Amino acid sequence: MTDKKAIGKQILGAAYLEGDFTLRSGRKSKYYLDKYLFETKPEILRAVAELFAEHVTDEIDRIVGPELGAVALAAAVSLKTGKPFVIARKAGKGYGTDKLFEGEINPGERVLLVEDVATTAGAALTAANALREFGAKVVKIVVVIDRQEGARENAEAD
Repeated sequence: MTDKKAIGKQILGAAYLEGDFTLRSGRKSKYYLDKYLFETKPEILRAVAELFAEHVTDEIDRIVGPELGAVALAAAVSLKTGKPFVIARKAGKGYGTDKLFEGEINPGERVLLVEDVATTAGAALTAANALREFGAKVVKIVVVIDRQEGARENAEAD
């Protein structure tokens, strides 16, 4: 089993910023965890993928990562487990195939939804709702960083 505390320290060292920030939720914060500063470091991405891979059981058909931040996570978990991954768009592009999901996914499939940083879980829940409307079953949502501002409660209530 991978050492969560050690990974947490690596992420903190790579991605913790102080200042005045507006989060995706619209909330203001004096600190920010820049997901791109830890997801682009192979040693951290590999360690997170190993942790997330522990959630990929035989009941999981696909890994799903909402664009843009969780795409690297989904790809890394896919490489670690051999399960295919899908990118969940925020909205259709308005051209080409105009799909909400990039990659192959079928109604009835069971997915592990991976997310980088969650404040209220808004992006993860938007993707989860779109997946359910499509006919997929979201078995579990896993998050690298929970800012502990309601994300878990919102996800469990969904």
